[in-house]
Amino acid sequence: MTLGANPMKVVTHSDFHLVYNNDPAAARGRIASIWEAIETEADFILAAPAETEQIEAVHSKVHIANVARQGIYAIAALAAGGTMQAALLGLTGPSFALVRPPGHHAYPDQSFGYCYFNNVAIALEHLKKAGLIKTALLLDFDLHRGDGTEAILNNRSYACIHNPAAADRRGYLKEIETVLASIHVDFIAVSAGFDNHILDWGGLLTTEDYHEIGRLLFKARRRLGCGCFATLEGGYHNQILGESVRAFLRGLDGR
Repeated sequence: MTLGANPMKVVTHSDFHLVYNNDPAAARGRIASIWEAIETEADFILAAPAETEQIEAVHSKVHIANVARQGIYAIAALAAGGTMQAALLGLTGPSFALVRPPGHHAYPDQSFGYCYFNNVAIALEHLKKAGLIKTALLLDFDLHRGDGTEAILNNRSYACIHNPAAADRRGYLKEIETVLASIHVDFIAVSAGFDNHILDWGGLLTTEDYHEIGRLLFKARRRLGCGCFATLEGGYHNQILGESVRAFLRGLDGR
């Protein structure tokens, strides 16, 4: 199959359009802005919720019960399940989990930073336990460090995590390029946060920079012959969020 020849697989659900609480990650229009930007060039796949035992692979039962008491369990389990589906699709071609709540601040036993279940960690642990991957890189380019993901995966030897830290655009992209050029893994996961856009909270990257990050990932997976998927984390400026995601996915798909 020629890379970029088929529509990008995007796992999502109409329930992600609903407002589940008053945090910025739940704001109305966030998912719609992305959906509208990519609908003509994506193959949308309906998300299904993760099973409780799949969530328990990285979270304590007490934490899961606390999420349920907050009335967030159903939407959080749906986001985790959609991310798992995207990860499975990513074994054979690039894919994207268009989900919310985000997940990379969720600790094994604590919710934090608008995150309840750690979507990307649940997905990677599922692939590893199923024997579908041996080693993985998690690139987290959200404005905020994925501290919850680190708390979960740092004790699992199959995964390494990189959060770019450079304070200027060129240095940021060069840092990602260097990491992706030097890794040797059989799977790449991406916590894709778009809140470092020049018009968003971080004020650093352009829409074109997100395309370049996608292109660097495209080059890495082509070099390694490995699987790759991304899941939505931050990004709160709805007017440019969809454009940024579209640019990133085009780069990831080799366009």
